[in-house]
Amino acid sequence: MVVPITVLIIFLLLYLNFRRVTETLIVMLSVPFALVGGLWLMWWLGFNLSVAVAVGFIALAGVAAETGVVMLIYLDHAYEALRERRETEGQPFSRDDLQAAIMSGAVERVRPKMMTVCAIMAGLLPIMWSHGTGAEVMQRIAVPMIGGMVSSTLLTLIVIPAIYAVAKGLAIRAPRRAPVLDPA
Repeated sequence: MVVPITVLIIFLLLYLNFRRVTETLIVMLSVPFALVGGLWLMWWLGFNLSVAVAVGFIALAGVAAETGVVMLIYLDHAYEALRERRETEGQPFSRDDLQAAIMSGAVERVRPKMMTVCAIMAGLLPIMWSHGTGAEVMQRIAVPMIGGMVSSTLLTLIVIPAIYAVAKGLAIRAPRRAPVLDPA
């Protein structure tokens, strides 16, 4: 019950931040991608679902939503900057401009995302290798985080920009061309 309530709270907070369902859903897509990685690593290591694992998944959902928000912010900034530049030049914003803005925003996000993942991994991998008192509980909290950060990294850098392109691309109208008249 706690994990679905956590996901609902994350959705509500994201909606209050963005005030649009589209952006909220784009960010929320990073959460299932992260959870898949956590489930995969749990299965691979033979861990069962427990309270400690649920705590790891809750922490993972928060981090995945945070990285999705940061990716969306970078994409929005690049999009708005290029849109404003096109308006000052008196040119319409095209699908090619959208692609350029997405590439610019996504490339700017690679380094912060990798720094976040490396910091989390540097903190959690020693927990995975520990064998002292309380190590079993801590390993079950760390496993979903480690697996989820790997899948979240790959999919946040690839899927969120693609979904953003589709969502913003629907709003862009293709410029109309003058009809070609047949000289015959």
